[in-house]
Amino acid sequence: MAVTAVQQIRRMRGGAQSHLMLGSDGHLYVVKFQNNPQHLRVLANELLATRLAEAVGLSVPATEVIEVSDWLIANTPGMQMQMGRAEERCAAGLQFGSRYVGGLMPGQVVDFLPEEQLGEVRNLEEFAGMLVIDKWTGNSNGRQAVFHRKPREKRYRATFVDQGYCFHAGEWSFPDAPLRGVYARNQVYAGVIGWESFSPWLERVERMEPETIWAIAEAVPPTWYGGDLRDMERLVEALLARRSRVRELVVQFRESSREPFPKWMRRGEEEGKGRFLVGEWDDNTEEEGRRGR
Repeated sequence: MAVTAVQQIRRMRGGAQSHLMLGSDGHLYVVKFQNNPQHLRVLANELLATRLAEAVGLSVPATEVIEVSDWLIANTPGMQMQMGRAEERCAAGLQFGSRYVGGLMPGQVVDFLPEEQLGEVRNLEEFAGMLVIDKWTGNSNGRQAVFHRKPREKRYRATFVDQGYCFHAGEWSFPDAPLRGVYARNQVYAGVIGWESFSPWLERVERMEPETIWAIAEAVPPTWYGGDLRDMERLVEALLARRSRVRELVVQFRESSREPFPKWMRRGEEEGKGRFLVGEWDDNTEEEGRRGR
Protein backbone atom coordinates (compact mmCIF):
# COMPACT_ATOMS: atom_id res chain seq x y z
CA MET A 1 0.00 0.00 0.00
CA ALA A 2 1.16 3.51 -0.79
CA VAL A 3 2.16 6.05 1.84
CA THR A 4 0.05 9.20 1.55
CA ALA A 5 1.82 12.57 1.28
CA VAL A 6 0.34 15.01 3.78
CA GLN A 7 2.57 18.09 3.41
CA GLN A 8 5.14 19.58 1.05
CA ILE A 9 8.24 20.90 2.84
CA ARG A 10 10.34 22.37 0.03
CA ARG A 11 11.56 21.81 -3.49
CA MET A 12 14.86 19.94 -3.85
CA ARG A 13 17.82 20.58 -6.13
CA GLY A 14 18.41 18.32 -9.13
CA GLY A 15 17.23 17.57 -12.63
CA ALA A 16 14.19 15.55 -11.55
CA GLN A 17 12.79 18.56 -9.62
CA SER A 18 11.89 16.42 -6.60
CA HIS A 19 10.02 17.71 -3.57
CA LEU A 20 10.68 17.00 0.10
CA MET A 21 7.37 15.84 1.56
CA LEU A 22 5.99 14.53 4.84
CA GLY A 23 4.33 11.12 4.62
CA SER A 24 1.39 9.77 6.59
CA ASP A 25 3.83 7.40 8.31
CA GLY A 26 5.65 10.36 9.90
CA HIS A 27 8.76 10.13 7.69
CA LEU A 28 10.19 12.68 5.29
CA TYR A 29 10.55 11.59 1.65
CA VAL A 30 12.27 12.98 -1.40
CA VAL A 31 9.46 12.52 -3.94
CA LYS A 32 9.98 12.20 -7.70
CA PHE A 33 6.87 12.78 -9.79
CA GLN A 34 5.68 10.93 -12.86
CA ASN A 35 5.86 14.11 -14.97
CA ASN A 36 9.43 14.96 -13.96
CA PRO A 37 11.62 16.48 -16.73
CA GLN A 38 13.92 13.43 -16.96
CA HIS A 39 11.62 10.52 -17.81
CA LEU A 40 8.66 8.62 -16.41
CA ARG A 41 10.77 5.48 -16.08
CA VAL A 42 13.22 7.05 -13.64
CA LEU A 43 10.62 6.31 -10.95
CA ALA A 44 10.72 2.60 -11.84
CA ASN A 45 14.52 2.72 -12.00
CA GLU A 46 14.76 4.28 -8.54
CA LEU A 47 12.58 1.68 -6.88
CA LEU A 48 14.08 -1.30 -8.69
CA ALA A 49 17.78 -0.39 -8.40
CA THR A 50 17.56 0.89 -4.83
CA ARG A 51 15.86 -2.27 -3.62
CA LEU A 52 18.39 -4.44 -5.46
CA ALA A 53 21.16 -2.56 -3.64
CA GLU A 54 19.29 -3.02 -0.38
CA ALA A 55 18.98 -6.75 -1.08
CA VAL A 56 22.77 -7.15 -1.22
CA GLY A 57 23.29 -5.19 2.01
CA LEU A 58 24.28 -1.70 0.87
CA SER A 59 23.42 1.59 2.59
CA VAL A 60 20.52 3.03 0.59
CA PRO A 61 17.41 4.89 1.74
CA ALA A 62 14.15 3.10 2.42
CA THR A 63 11.84 3.48 -0.56
CA GLU A 64 8.06 3.73 -0.81
CA VAL A 65 5.32 4.37 -3.32
CA ILE A 66 3.91 7.77 -2.33
CA GLU A 67 0.37 8.84 -3.20
CA VAL A 68 0.01 12.59 -3.76
CA SER A 69 -3.54 13.91 -4.00
CA ASP A 70 -4.96 16.49 -6.38
CA TRP A 71 -6.12 18.47 -3.36
CA LEU A 72 -2.62 18.72 -1.87
CA ILE A 73 -1.13 19.85 -5.18
CA ALA A 74 -3.89 22.41 -5.80
CA ASN A 75 -3.55 23.87 -2.31
CA THR A 76 0.26 23.97 -2.11
CA PRO A 77 1.99 26.90 -3.85
CA GLY A 78 5.14 25.91 -5.71
CA MET A 79 4.21 22.33 -6.56
CA GLN A 80 5.12 22.90 -10.20
CA MET A 81 7.42 21.37 -12.79
CA GLN A 82 9.53 23.71 -14.90
CA MET A 83 9.40 22.39 -18.46
CA GLY A 84 11.66 24.72 -20.40
CA ARG A 85 9.90 28.08 -20.36
CA ALA A 86 6.57 26.59 -19.35
CA GLU A 87 5.30 25.35 -16.01
CA GLU A 88 2.90 22.54 -15.21
CA ARG A 89 1.47 21.21 -11.99
CA CYS A 90 3.08 18.20 -10.38
CA ALA A 91 1.19 15.07 -11.31
CA ALA A 92 -1.23 13.55 -8.83
CA GLY A 93 -1.28 9.83 -8.12
CA LEU A 94 1.48 7.35 -7.32
CA GLN A 95 4.99 8.80 -7.12
CA PHE A 96 8.39 7.50 -5.99
CA GLY A 97 9.57 8.34 -2.48
CA SER A 98 13.08 7.95 -1.07
CA ARG A 99 13.36 8.30 2.72
CA TYR A 100 15.15 11.55 3.49
CA VAL A 101 18.62 10.79 4.85
CA GLY A 102 19.62 12.24 8.21
CA GLY A 103 17.66 15.25 9.35
CA LEU A 104 17.01 18.91 8.69
CA MET A 105 19.84 20.20 10.90
CA PRO A 106 22.56 22.05 8.89
CA GLY A 107 25.88 20.23 8.71
CA GLN A 108 24.48 16.80 9.57
CA VAL A 109 23.79 15.89 5.91
CA VAL A 110 26.14 16.99 3.11
CA ASP A 111 26.78 15.88 -0.47
CA PHE A 112 30.49 16.80 -0.48
CA LEU A 113 33.32 16.16 1.95
CA PRO A 114 36.91 17.43 1.86
CA GLU A 115 39.52 14.73 1.28
CA GLU A 116 40.48 14.33 4.92
CA GLN A 117 36.89 13.68 6.00
CA LEU A 118 36.08 11.59 2.93
CA GLY A 119 38.87 9.18 3.82
CA GLU A 120 37.36 8.74 7.29
CA VAL A 121 33.82 7.87 6.18
CA ARG A 122 32.61 4.98 8.34
CA ASN A 123 31.48 2.74 5.47
CA LEU A 124 33.90 3.82 2.74
CA GLU A 125 34.32 0.18 1.65
CA GLU A 126 30.70 0.18 0.44
CA PHE A 127 31.65 2.30 -2.57
CA ALA A 128 33.13 -0.89 -4.03
CA GLY A 129 29.86 -2.69 -3.39
CA MET A 130 27.83 0.09 -4.98
CA LEU A 131 30.12 -0.07 -8.02
CA VAL A 132 28.95 -3.67 -8.42
CA ILE A 133 25.31 -2.54 -8.48
CA ASP A 134 25.99 0.35 -10.85
CA LYS A 135 27.80 -1.88 -13.32
CA TRP A 136 25.11 -4.56 -13.07
CA THR A 137 22.26 -2.11 -13.64
CA GLY A 138 24.05 -0.07 -16.29
CA ASN A 139 23.99 3.25 -14.44
CA SER A 140 24.70 5.86 -17.12
CA ASN A 141 25.21 8.67 -14.59
CA GLY A 142 27.95 9.32 -12.06
CA ARG A 143 27.49 7.65 -8.68
CA GLN A 144 25.78 9.93 -6.17
CA ALA A 145 26.05 9.72 -2.38
CA VAL A 146 25.13 11.83 0.61
CA PHE A 147 27.01 11.83 3.90
CA HIS A 148 25.33 12.09 7.28
CA ARG A 149 26.26 11.96 10.92
CA LYS A 150 24.46 12.20 14.22
CA PRO A 151 24.97 15.16 16.54
CA ARG A 152 28.35 14.95 18.33
CA GLU A 153 29.66 12.38 15.84
CA LYS A 154 32.81 13.35 13.96
CA ARG A 155 32.73 10.80 11.17
CA TYR A 156 30.12 10.66 8.43
CA ARG A 157 28.42 7.63 6.90
CA ALA A 158 27.61 7.40 3.19
CA THR A 159 24.18 6.60 1.79
CA PHE A 160 23.83 5.93 -1.92
CA VAL A 161 21.06 7.92 -3.59
CA ASP A 162 19.73 8.79 -7.03
CA GLN A 163 19.41 5.58 -9.03
CA GLY A 164 17.23 7.17 -11.72
CA TYR A 165 19.76 6.71 -14.52
CA CYS A 166 20.27 3.00 -13.95
CA PHE A 167 19.18 1.03 -17.03
CA HIS A 168 20.18 4.12 -19.06
CA ALA A 169 17.31 6.24 -17.69
CA GLY A 170 14.25 5.95 -19.94
CA GLU A 171 15.96 3.78 -22.55
CA TRP A 172 16.09 0.56 -20.52
CA SER A 173 19.27 -0.49 -22.27
CA PHE A 174 22.87 -1.15 -21.20
CA PRO A 175 25.42 0.87 -23.21
CA ASP A 176 28.31 -0.10 -20.95
CA ALA A 177 31.37 2.14 -20.67
CA PRO A 178 34.24 1.93 -18.13
CA LEU A 179 33.65 5.34 -16.53
CA ARG A 180 29.88 5.19 -16.26
CA GLY A 181 28.27 4.65 -12.89
CA VAL A 182 31.40 5.46 -10.89
CA TYR A 183 32.04 8.01 -8.16
CA ALA A 184 33.88 11.13 -9.27
CA ARG A 185 36.72 10.86 -6.73
CA ASN A 186 39.18 7.97 -6.71
CA GLN A 187 39.76 8.29 -2.98
CA VAL A 188 36.69 6.18 -2.23
CA TYR A 189 38.29 3.24 -4.08
CA ALA A 190 41.75 3.59 -2.54
CA GLY A 191 41.24 0.63 -0.22
CA VAL A 192 40.44 -1.87 -2.98
CA ILE A 193 43.12 -4.58 -3.04
CA GLY A 194 41.42 -7.29 -5.13
CA TRP A 195 38.20 -9.20 -5.57
CA GLU A 196 37.95 -9.64 -1.81
CA SER A 197 37.21 -5.92 -1.56
CA PHE A 198 33.99 -6.48 -3.50
CA SER A 199 32.75 -9.23 -1.18
CA PRO A 200 30.12 -9.97 -0.08
CA TRP A 201 28.16 -7.74 -2.47
CA LEU A 202 29.53 -9.25 -5.67
CA GLU A 203 28.78 -12.82 -4.60
CA ARG A 204 25.25 -11.83 -3.58
CA VAL A 205 24.60 -10.36 -7.01
CA GLU A 206 26.02 -13.37 -8.82
CA ARG A 207 23.96 -15.77 -6.71
CA MET A 208 20.78 -13.73 -6.37
CA GLU A 209 17.73 -15.90 -6.88
CA PRO A 210 15.57 -14.95 -9.87
CA GLU A 211 12.55 -14.92 -7.55
CA THR A 212 14.14 -12.08 -5.56
CA ILE A 213 14.56 -9.92 -8.64
CA TRP A 214 11.07 -10.70 -9.95
CA ALA A 215 9.53 -9.84 -6.58
CA ILE A 216 11.24 -6.43 -6.55
CA ALA A 217 10.11 -5.78 -10.13
CA GLU A 218 6.51 -6.68 -9.28
CA ALA A 219 6.47 -3.93 -6.63
CA VAL A 220 6.94 -1.27 -9.33
CA PRO A 221 3.61 0.33 -10.32
CA PRO A 222 3.00 -0.43 -14.02
CA THR A 223 2.06 3.22 -14.63
CA TRP A 224 5.73 4.08 -14.06
CA TYR A 225 6.76 2.30 -17.26
CA GLY A 226 3.73 2.78 -19.48
CA GLY A 227 1.89 -0.35 -18.37
CA ASP A 228 3.62 -2.73 -20.82
CA LEU A 229 4.57 -5.74 -18.70
CA ARG A 230 6.66 -7.13 -21.56
CA ASP A 231 9.07 -4.23 -21.15
CA MET A 232 9.56 -5.08 -17.49
CA GLU A 233 9.97 -8.76 -18.29
CA ARG A 234 12.71 -7.97 -20.81
CA LEU A 235 14.48 -5.75 -18.28
CA VAL A 236 14.46 -8.46 -15.60
CA GLU A 237 15.68 -11.07 -18.08
CA ALA A 238 18.55 -8.75 -19.00
CA LEU A 239 19.44 -8.32 -15.31
CA LEU A 240 19.49 -12.06 -14.81
CA ALA A 241 21.82 -12.50 -17.77
CA ARG A 242 24.13 -9.66 -16.68
CA ARG A 243 24.96 -11.18 -13.29
CA SER A 244 27.78 -13.11 -14.95
CA ARG A 245 29.22 -9.97 -16.59
CA VAL A 246 29.75 -7.84 -13.51
CA ARG A 247 33.38 -8.91 -12.95
CA GLU A 248 34.22 -8.13 -16.57
CA LEU A 249 32.71 -4.64 -16.20
CA VAL A 250 34.66 -4.00 -12.98
CA VAL A 251 37.87 -5.03 -14.76
CA GLN A 252 37.14 -2.53 -17.55
CA PHE A 253 36.94 0.23 -14.95
CA ARG A 254 40.09 -1.06 -13.24
CA GLU A 255 42.03 -0.85 -16.50
CA SER A 256 40.63 2.57 -17.47
CA SER A 257 42.54 5.84 -17.58
CA ARG A 258 41.20 6.63 -14.08
CA GLU A 259 43.47 3.94 -12.52
CA PRO A 260 41.01 3.74 -9.63
CA PHE A 261 42.55 0.87 -7.64
CA PRO A 262 46.22 1.75 -6.99
CA LYS A 263 46.74 -0.94 -4.34
CA TRP A 264 45.32 -3.66 -6.56
CA MET A 265 47.47 -2.57 -9.50
CA ARG A 266 50.60 -2.20 -7.41
CA ARG A 267 50.24 -5.62 -5.84
CA GLY A 268 49.80 -7.25 -9.26
CA GLU A 269 52.89 -5.51 -10.60
CA GLU A 270 55.01 -6.50 -7.59
CA GLU A 271 54.07 -10.15 -8.00
CA GLY A 272 54.72 -10.09 -11.73
CA LYS A 273 51.16 -10.88 -12.66
CA GLY A 274 50.51 -8.00 -15.05
CA ARG A 275 47.11 -8.09 -16.75
CA PHE A 276 44.67 -10.89 -15.93
CA LEU A 277 41.51 -12.54 -17.17
CA VAL A 278 38.28 -12.41 -15.21
CA GLY A 279 38.02 -15.32 -12.79
CA GLU A 280 41.71 -16.27 -13.05
CA TRP A 281 43.21 -13.94 -10.48
CA ASP A 282 44.80 -15.90 -7.66
CA ASP A 283 47.47 -14.58 -5.33
CA ASN A 284 48.61 -18.00 -4.18
CA THR A 285 50.49 -19.57 -7.09
CA GLU A 286 52.89 -18.40 -9.73
CA GLU A 287 51.17 -20.53 -12.34
CA GLU A 288 47.85 -18.77 -11.77
CA GLY A 289 49.65 -15.48 -12.25
CA ARG A 290 50.90 -16.68 -15.63
CA ARG A 291 47.41 -17.77 -16.63
CA GLY A 292 46.15 -14.25 -15.91
CA ARG A 293 48.52 -12.52 -18.30
